[in-house]
Amino acid sequence: MGKPSIPEKVKLFTGIITREEHVNSLNTILKPLGEIEDLSPILEFDEFSQYYSKEMGSGLKRLWVSFRGTIDPESIVDLKLISNEIEHKYSREGKRTINIDPGYVSLTNLVLVTTKNYSHRIYLGKGIYGEVTLIYRKKEGFVPLQWTYPDYRTPVALDFFNSVRTKLLA
Repeated sequence: MGKPSIPEKVKLFTGIITREEHVNSLNTILKPLGEIEDLSPILEFDEFSQYYSKEMGSGLKRLWVSFRGTIDPESIVDLKLISNEIEHKYSREGKRTINIDPGYVSLTNLVLVTTKNYSHRIYLGKGIYGEVTLIYRKKEGFVPLQWTYPDYRTPVALDFFNSVRTKLLA
């Protein structure tokens, strides 16, 4: 019979999709989630998808933010609920101006959390689902899976998450 074990700590990150005006205010906007440690280079989100354009407009920017310290993996559910509150706070006329998708980097994978269920996602609690978006391979670093979003497949994203993993090892 297997014994339950306590998982190792992980690094919190958030994926950000927003217009230019919020990029310089991320320290303030994301403060309820923790202290920012690092920012990825900025990508043009419209090159990957038009999913948010009806709600948020065009010219959207995509970046990822990592936070100082580590978290317990189970805290990701409450952190997603906090990110939803932040999105609501910065909404205008019922439309989001910023999309904040938390997740975590472990030594073996990257987990993204969402309120949307799908075949490859598991229920974590409080209306939140999780998915393994990237897996870590010793000789390759993080690699995408069949359902990995196109922006998470980019060299910018993979390099950023490999550097976050390196900080987890430190």
